Amino acid sequence: MNWLLVPLFSGLFLSARSVGIAPRVLILNMFSDEANVWYNIPEFNVLAKNISVPGLSPLFPEVHCTKNGSICQLTTGEGEINAASTVAALLHSPAFDLRTTYFLIAGIAGVNPKVTTIGSVTFARYAVQVALQFEIDAREIPANFPTGYFPQGTTAPGQYPRSLYGTEVFEVNEKLRQLAFQLAKTAEPQLNDTTDSRAARAPYLTAPQFAAAGGSPSVVLCDTATSDTFWSGTLLAEAFENTTKLFTNQSAEYCTTQQEDNATLNALLRGALTKTIDFSRIIVMRSGSNFDRPPPGESAVANLLGPGPGFVPSVLNLHIAGVKIVQAIVSRWKDFEGGVKATNYIGDIFGSLGGKPDFGPGNIFSGKVANFSYEAQ
Repeated sequence: MNWLLVPLFSGLFLSARSVGIAPRVLILNMFSDEANVWYNIPEFNVLAKNISVPGLSPLFPEVHCTKNGSICQLTTGEGEINAASTVAALLHSPAFDLRTTYFLIAGIAGVNPKVTTIGSVTFARYAVQVALQFEIDAREIPANFPTGYFPQGTTAPGQYPRSLYGTEVFEVNEKLRQLAFQLAKTAEPQLNDTTDSRAARAPYLTAPQFAAAGGSPSVVLCDTATSDTFWSGTLLAEAFENTTKLFTNQSAEYCTTQQEDNATLNALLRGALTKTIDFSRIIVMRSGSNFDRPPPGESAVANLLGPGPGFVPSVLNLHIAGVKIVQAIVSRWKDFEGGVKATNYIGDIFGSLGGKPDFGPGNIFSGKVANFSYEAQ
């Protein structure tokens, strides 16, 4: 008999038979433009059912689902606090049974011109919370510091953090990531592009290190950095590039920057510890809307405050590439129902789900699962 733990306002947990909607795929967007590309589309109708859930963002108080509940979509609100709060509220709702659900995080992001270009769709293995550091105002940086950011518990940039919060790095299922990449790759010829986007890429071609920025939108494997601060400029970009590598023991390749993914993944990890979700069923997809640093000859401010020619294709390409993944999971459910077994470490920097992280200090729970999960009754 299947049971869920339903939270009560008293803080206690009540055992109750699972009767909630069990989506095969849940699409997570962060704001309206990302969400709108999943509405009124020919492939499926996620507006057939609209379920209000207490604790969701006041701007986005409903989860939207197809008539049979196989596909749902939720908008979290922007930034780390909104993302974590919304996902936590969803996981505690008795309206849903998410134990076999695949989560598709689908949002736009800044993009590293060394790796790819605006309009491209990326799939991350690592999400790194790059702003979880000490900061010194740029006007007061010591002469021997390349940046005003350096890890907590250290004395200079480039040293590994000696104080960890547990949210610095998350790693997701590499086998599932590769599968999602291959599915999205079939849509690559259809990815949207615009004249304005092509014009915005051209100045980057004057610098050899930015050759990737001059290409057409494509589907790319690379990693993502989370920061609530929307930053721009070569010096900050290089600092957070280095942070991404530092925090992952040189494993990650930074190519996108966004405001939510580590928060979303931490809330989902807490859900995995309570056996509410399966952490191996998460896909992190981000499309490039703007470059994180200017081309030669342009200022960081101009890059930040410019017209953003990559916004439209980046939003449209979330659907164009992502729908291939959603359709495959739903239509081939017999292949996906039992999960895609991870062959790599998955989880946080602490090893909370068990196993040994391939970054950071290793499993702090002696190789076991963190012992604060609730057992099903």
